[in-house]
Amino acid sequence: MKDRIKEILSSFEEGKRNELIPMLQAVQDEYGYLPEESFEEIASHAGIPTSKVYGTATFYSQFYFSPRGDYEIKVCLGTACHVRGAMQIMDAFERELDICCGETTSDQRFSLERVNCVGSCALAPVVMIEDDVYGRVEAKKAKEVLEKSASKV
Repeated sequence: MKDRIKEILSSFEEGKRNELIPMLQAVQDEYGYLPEESFEEIASHAGIPTSKVYGTATFYSQFYFSPRGDYEIKVCLGTACHVRGAMQIMDAFERELDICCGETTSDQRFSLERVNCVGSCALAPVVMIEDDVYGRVEAKKAKEVLEKSASKV
């Protein structure tokens, strides 16, 4: 893994602190998350402390620190969705998947996360599974939405 990370980083100029986020993105694009081993390699390549790399990665919600599921479920908790029961939908998905928001199922099939807005307020409450948008979702239909999404494979 270390050699592959070095290979990914070789496309970036050494000592360029301003390329830290693109470096993190490139490693995550390869693995789907940021492996622990990557922080030291990125820090060395960028010429900054490992703590700076970790601090930057934890600041941005786009970076993940554990493998993601095959299907990423995003429950919109923006204002329109929140008012129309998005928290109950999140609770339903947590019960159905037996995980909490921000976690991945043990079989690596589903990851569940909250998002602030998906820009489909007219369809509130909204759930996205990969690129599929499910509008006017009801908590009691969480299982049905999961089954519909999984059947597309």
